[in-house]
Amino acid sequence: MALDTRTDRRPSFAGLLWRSTVGKKTAMAVSGIVMLLYLVVHMLGNLKIFFGAADFDAYAAWLRTIGEPFLHHEWFLWIARVVLLAAVVVHAVAAYQLSRRDIAARPTKYARPSPGHHPWPRRRASYATRTMRWGGVILGLFIVWHILDLTTLTVNPRAEAGHPYANVVATFSTWYGNAVYLVAMLALGLHIRHGFWSAAQTLGAGRPGRDRTLKTLANTLAAALTLGFIAVPVSVMTGVVS
Repeated sequence: MALDTRTDRRPSFAGLLWRSTVGKKTAMAVSGIVMLLYLVVHMLGNLKIFFGAADFDAYAAWLRTIGEPFLHHEWFLWIARVVLLAAVVVHAVAAYQLSRRDIAARPTKYARPSPGHHPWPRRRASYATRTMRWGGVILGLFIVWHILDLTTLTVNPRAEAGHPYANVVATFSTWYGNAVYLVAMLALGLHIRHGFWSAAQTLGAGRPGRDRTLKTLANTLAAALTLGFIAVPVSVMTGVVS
């Protein structure tokens, strides 16, 4: 008879952390901060469109040369894309799994109150929770659209490779391009407003004396990023950028 020489493997610390609710919330917070930093840089880059086509196109070309000659052409962009994609996937998966845990923890049946009696209180997702969930779905769909629109140029019929300024103007010269972008940026603002506060609490930055400061910072970041991003389509629509 053959002996079973297999030994039980203990789960790694990373595995145990990921399985825990605290670990998933931490993963969401850290990946959210990575995406927030990217959004700040991305917004500042977008605002260069107000300096004209030459400056904006030169900026887009410069992004492909960052790190040269140590890095090859476009390597930095691809590294940034991989890191950002990993952050998006971790954030989305952790959010989905936490949502499923929250739903599973809720009572599934409620006793119907008899006449004259108050009903049992029903647990409902808070406004912030619903906003984060639906905002995440909207932003996920927008990311796909944004890539097809201004990266691969698949859904931008008037786009031309190598002319980013003209491509941005082309996409915001259509009603649907503006509609998709504006809805997504409003969802982004709400997502950042609630997400920044939640991440601060998860990472232990929340303190009774800091709550007002953190809320102000969350509101300021959300407003600045929302206004910064929507400034581009609004300027194209009004003819400021053309």
